[in-house]
Amino acid sequence: MLYLSQVIGRPVLDQQGEPMGKVADLIVAVGGRYPPVTGLVVATDRRQIFLSWGAVATLDATGARLRTTSIDIGRFQQRPNEIRLKQDLMDKQIVDIDGRKVVRVNDLSLDEIEGSLRLVAVDVGTAGLMRRFGLERPWRTVARNLKLGTPERYIDWEDVDPVETSIGSVKLRVPHQGLQELHPADLATIIEQLTPRDRAGVLAALDDEAAADAIEEMEPETQVEVLEDLAPERAADILEEMSPDDAADLVADLSDEAREGILALMERDEAEEVQELLGYPEDSAGGIMTTAYVAVPATLTAEQTIQRLRELEPDAETIYYVYVIDDDNHLVGVLSLRDLIVAPPPTPIATVMHDEPVAVGTHASQQEVAQVVARYNLLAVPVVDTEGHLEGIVTVDDAIDTVLPTAWKRRLPRLFSRVGSAAGTGTGAGAGPAAGPGSSGER
Repeated sequence: MLYLSQVIGRPVLDQQGEPMGKVADLIVAVGGRYPPVTGLVVATDRRQIFLSWGAVATLDATGARLRTTSIDIGRFQQRPNEIRLKQDLMDKQIVDIDGRKVVRVNDLSLDEIEGSLRLVAVDVGTAGLMRRFGLERPWRTVARNLKLGTPERYIDWEDVDPVETSIGSVKLRVPHQGLQELHPADLATIIEQLTPRDRAGVLAALDDEAAADAIEEMEPETQVEVLEDLAPERAADILEEMSPDDAADLVADLSDEAREGILALMERDEAEEVQELLGYPEDSAGGIMTTAYVAVPATLTAEQTIQRLRELEPDAETIYYVYVIDDDNHLVGVLSLRDLIVAPPPTPIATVMHDEPVAVGTHASQQEVAQVVARYNLLAVPVVDTEGHLEGIVTVDDAIDTVLPTAWKRRLPRLFSRVGSAAGTGTGAGAGPAAGPGSSGER
């Protein structure tokens, strides 16, 4: 086993044992399971030069010995499939997907495999750092005398992939799983720990939906940093994949210039939804609601409503309840999924819906919304204007954010176990009037 730190700075000798320079770096060709070393970068008094691996007789902790007495003094040109281990990997951050955290490369391990020297592992432990400073032996001695452990941590190179074209950030993946397989909250935590350059590399490897899910889980300050670092076109695409309320919250925090540029690049419908939400006070029901909900006319049967849900394929967040509206978009009823599933297929939903749904007005405070959600054990509460038109819904996670007292937050698990227990009976602040059945739609 040979470590990169053991050879960097060591002498390079020609066939006769005469010094020709020092080892500045090792080059490997990426793409295989364990990349082979393809050459050395040698630092001479005047410049750095490249030596093909075929010219190297031996390489160990004492340095390199060549097979020749002459070398090509042409300036080193790195090929597209090659990386320099010291320059491109040493001290760089890598994403340990298995451990859901960001770690730093302290050293690199090489070994002889099938007759060639190959990169086999990344050392991210304390031992690698001590080795870099020439303190590994005394560190181990002290640890042994104090009866302390000397844990070593290596990550097999087989589980390392460069992110896009940037070698500055490297992702580690669980075999047969990609970066997009991580839970958005884990991915957000990882991205938040990366430098801006490395964040860009990770986001470039994600599709728009996965990037949107991760950004929704980030702290507001990080969301702004990440979005403003992206090209406006990509930022617009990601915002279109976010829930309207989260997109509006993020857009509100952008600079005026960035906000105008990104909104202009979004699809018209999505941009209009975001701008509509921006028109409400930030801490009001209108300011925290989402316009992604499912609404159907009361004339449908249970079977027809289920078919409508299959056609719409709504997001999981918006499918707690199905809202019933009339021709003028007045809220006239609500169904929980449980109500809908247990109803016989031919049953008109008007006979099983709750016809006095709890609702809040668009200008109700966030505190009022949270109280309504907790009082009625709701997973989402509809938001209506002064005339009872359905404008959006506030989901439980947005309702409790920052305002729900600790005692109420502890009730949250019970809310999810009682999805249909109070799907919407009674009246709430700003509840709309009942009216006849009518058109349908999803917003």
